[in-house]
Amino acid sequence: MKNITCFKAYDIRGQLGTELNVDIAYRIGRAFGKFINPKSIVVGSDIRLTSEELKNALSEGLLDAGVDVIDIGMTGSEEIYFATKYLGLDGGVEVTASHNPIDFNGMKLVREEARPISADTGLLDIKRIVEENNFPEVRKRGILSQKSTLNTYVDHLMTYVDLASFKPLKLVINSGNGAAGHVIDAIEERLKKSAVPVEIIKIYNEPDGTFPNGIPNPMLPENRQDTIDAVLKNNADMGIAFDGDFDRCFLFDEKGRFIEGYYIVGLLSDAFLQKNHGSKIIYDPRLTWNTLDLVKKAGGRAIMSKSGHSFIKERMRAEDAIYGGEMSAHHYFRDFSYCDSGMIPWLLVAELLCKKSTSLSKIVEERIAKYPSPGEINSKLEKPVEAIERVLNAYQEDALVLDKTDGISLEFEKWRFNLRSSNTEPVVRLNLETKGDIALMKEKTAEILELLRK
Repeated sequence: MKNITCFKAYDIRGQLGTELNVDIAYRIGRAFGKFINPKSIVVGSDIRLTSEELKNALSEGLLDAGVDVIDIGMTGSEEIYFATKYLGLDGGVEVTASHNPIDFNGMKLVREEARPISADTGLLDIKRIVEENNFPEVRKRGILSQKSTLNTYVDHLMTYVDLASFKPLKLVINSGNGAAGHVIDAIEERLKKSAVPVEIIKIYNEPDGTFPNGIPNPMLPENRQDTIDAVLKNNADMGIAFDGDFDRCFLFDEKGRFIEGYYIVGLLSDAFLQKNHGSKIIYDPRLTWNTLDLVKKAGGRAIMSKSGHSFIKERMRAEDAIYGGEMSAHHYFRDFSYCDSGMIPWLLVAELLCKKSTSLSKIVEERIAKYPSPGEINSKLEKPVEAIERVLNAYQEDALVLDKTDGISLEFEKWRFNLRSSNTEPVVRLNLETKGDIALMKEKTAEILELLRK
């Protein structure tokens, strides 16, 4: 049995040729069919140059396993989540590598109701079946069909906002030549038909798997400048940028400043609780104080979950939480099958700007000042376990709270931090915040980084 290395904690992701190819994609289709035993599956793919051929190989494997396959074409991950639930299917697969380098590709797998399949819910079983490469004869081959769910998906997106509340607004939207463009076009058309006074300025809207303007990953500061420039040049009210499969959206205020996802979690938590008093909100342990403060003030109940989409979704279902957010710009919605969406957040924030007749900078400035954070800082380390232990030993004696839900979180009177190894990359991630003290934030960040990288 050859070890297949593209199976990760939450999804399938690997280097083309060495870790992922059409043969492995075909076997993943066969293995999915054998493990889940579904009647029908929906498939889609992003715009990477290899995505279509990998999707076709995956589909052949599913068909040979006796599974009917509905291909909805070039899509983002959330379109697969939506189609799985809307069409009442047994599962779905999106072929995507999101923001990974150009020589990578991968897949995100869900079962019925768009429930995620990750390492602890079947992904490792599928990996084992792929490695065994021993598939039974199937009496009847599945049937392949094509379908579009774009219109009904956009219908659903529109249910999150009251279009009548929109005032004149100018938005810059950067799709990064990824998979988001066709959805932005459809939303723009819908807004025009409803006479909503929103002007959308589109940059890099055309899907292009060669990524002529760089890999769409606004998490990296060097990938933000084009959005910033377009906001300032067009005097826009807000900037929006997506990663490749648009399951994350990143926001910029009218001054062109990038807004950390952490503060958007607080903003959306508050917005949902104003309409749904007493509801539950799921948050992750990396940065917490701003979210906890806002949820408490709005009369909600904040519940912590381990970071990662499969953990957040599972906890949201268990608690029937109305909204969940990660500082990594993943936002989850109960009415979207507890899944993450990159389209719903910017629509909600745009609506909020109109309802409050204010700017994004004014909404978030107070929160950023109250709980400043340098943002997530990654360190590539040879011995990550030893490095984290070194930091823990230095600080735990004076900590008021030590939590190990996800990595280590230590809290003190005026500052706190979280340190964790990434599940998707060979790095250790540091997140830190203080109670209104920027000097303390800088001092403690430098201290911990020095210890980590010693």
